[in-house]
Amino acid sequence: MTKFALVCGAGGFIGNHLVRRLKTEGFWVRGVDLKFPEFGETEADDFVVGDLREQRVVDAVIDRRYDEVYQLAADMGGAGYIFTGEHDADIMHNSATINLGVVDRAHKRNIRRIFYSSSACMYPAYNQEDPDNPNCKESSAYPAAPDSEYGWEKLFSERLFLAYNRNHGMSNRVARYHNIFGPEGTWTGGKEKAPAAVCRKVAMAANNGEIEIWGDGNQTRSFLYIDECIEGTIRLTRSEFEGPVNVGSDEMVTINQLVEIVSDIAGKTLHKNHVPGPLGVRGRNSHNQLIEEKLGWRPTQSLRKGLEATYAWIETQVRRNAA
Repeated sequence: MTKFALVCGAGGFIGNHLVRRLKTEGFWVRGVDLKFPEFGETEADDFVVGDLREQRVVDAVIDRRYDEVYQLAADMGGAGYIFTGEHDADIMHNSATINLGVVDRAHKRNIRRIFYSSSACMYPAYNQEDPDNPNCKESSAYPAAPDSEYGWEKLFSERLFLAYNRNHGMSNRVARYHNIFGPEGTWTGGKEKAPAAVCRKVAMAANNGEIEIWGDGNQTRSFLYIDECIEGTIRLTRSEFEGPVNVGSDEMVTINQLVEIVSDIAGKTLHKNHVPGPLGVRGRNSHNQLIEEKLGWRPTQSLRKGLEATYAWIETQVRRNAA
């Protein structure tokens, strides 16, 4: 018997990969987004180009019972978009409006479970000041003090989905994503994440040239490859644990180290030119004890392996754009 899935944000990087995975499992998939995927055709059986900030669009796509619903749609981006302060009102309004509309419509259609993608950006800034010892345990979320309005909106929406669990008998699932990367992700334009930005800069640099890095490069992060993200997402959605739970790698590196790994993959020697720029917190790393305890799983793929695939893809994009 055919199962039905809805992916909100299916035109985005993670959503497009998720649609593919669900199709391999035999689902009939409807995707919805403002746009089709930027790189390649969607594999969704039905794709609605629509604005989920508009309730009529939400009502139109949630017009039936679904076996699985994934709410990934959001106003998002990398540090160059989130931390300048110029987009705060849009980020909060757009994402909150989508989440409020989707969860309430699903409840009224008697859909019991939605997966919601939160972010590690909701963790308190005061626990991420030491780049060598950040605290991103799920239980460290309160007292709340995210370092951006993006993080505050994610925290609000986590509470929204879990409030519907308590008050309306839903079984929503909440994951906190940590820097997802991989082929077919945004790699230019200001909304790209650090791995894609570094891969682009390295691909465009001449050997023995230089690469610009925001800040001193000693800020730390962990980065999760897209395939691992999809696996964790699906496992949580089908589990008996509501979350919130981290979905991220615990292989922490400095941005300088990230540059060195990508440069080595490219076979280039590059000088690091440290320049001012939006940085976010000094340190962040996924704490994976809870996900292993609750799901019997944690991400294991090495950062380098994921970067090898990502660099190869971005290098191809750079060459095509230059042609």
